[in-house]
Amino acid sequence: MRTELVTTLKRQATDLLEAVEREREPILITHHGLPSAYLVDAASFEEMQRRMTLLESIARGEKAIEEGRVLSHADAKQRMARWLK
Repeated sequence: MRTELVTTLKRQATDLLEAVEREREPILITHHGLPSAYLVDAASFEEMQRRMTLLESIARGEKAIEEGRVLSHADAKQRMARWLK
């Protein structure tokens, strides 16, 4: 992964945006030698958001199972029948 200074971002924003879009590799932006932000292309960011949503849904489902908030197949089918009429 490429690392750039925040001053480089200020001076060469267009070039960095073109590079990140072309290469589809994030660029780490540092400020005073410390990581400050990542510059990523829009398509990659949207894909990360979709993946995060899916992972959060899986985590909620696992928590429901741990807490015993589950239904038998027959009960679930009966509840869904109301929605499918």
